[in-house]
Amino acid sequence: MKRIDLNCDMGEMPEHISDGTQESLMASFTSVNVACGGHAGDEQTMQTTIKQALRWKLAIGAHPGYPDRANFGRLELKLPPEDVTDFVHQQVRALAHIAARCGAQLTHVKPHGALYNQAVRNREIAGAIAAGVARWTRNIVLVGLAGSPMLDVFRDAGFSVAAEAFADRRYEPDGTLRSRKHADALIRDPDEATQQALTIVQGKVIARDGSQVPLRADTLCIHSDTPGSPQIAAQVAKALREAGFNVTPLTLSQ
Repeated sequence: MKRIDLNCDMGEMPEHISDGTQESLMASFTSVNVACGGHAGDEQTMQTTIKQALRWKLAIGAHPGYPDRANFGRLELKLPPEDVTDFVHQQVRALAHIAARCGAQLTHVKPHGALYNQAVRNREIAGAIAAGVARWTRNIVLVGLAGSPMLDVFRDAGFSVAAEAFADRRYEPDGTLRSRKHADALIRDPDEATQQALTIVQGKVIARDGSQVPLRADTLCIHSDTPGSPQIAAQVAKALREAGFNVTPLTLSQ
């Protein structure tokens, strides 16, 4: 049976933790990426999110980002690679320690926001991310944009990788994500997001200009802060299973 992971960035919005939205989302996902103190998150949100993920038997990963809460880590910062290595290591290690206290083990690391998007195009940034994680461990999966050079950099650094695609983001013809600066960057309609997910698992994505971009993905992301994310996630998960996919968590044997 064909398999695919569904992942979501969590631990970023305290209001979603307190009002139950975050845990309700977990019913649709198989892996979570937990904000670990950079763009968002603190010890309490990390611990709560990990405990919720354990209840739902989800794979747990670190979601390090630029230490820039004012811009939610979505503004490109011009930091030297060694600084990127340092803060990635610090954030991943912090989450790993809390996970261990909760009886959990981290499976993967997925960079956040501007850090992720810069690493797509900039091998030096991708290498700095890998170096930061390697300072803690190489026995973990690094998640990066499907079809991008960042995955090659991660592999060359000795990591298993997972190629990621997005059900709730529009694509450019070169296979990169449309910038959030544009009003049409997000897919908010559950039917459209579901169709994009089903197209991706068939090995391609339709770019915003209508062209077909070849794509092979191990994991699909739906963002927790996308408007209507609970409905989108539930519909995508149901459609994938009906299409014959085993929706299953990321593992260290990716």
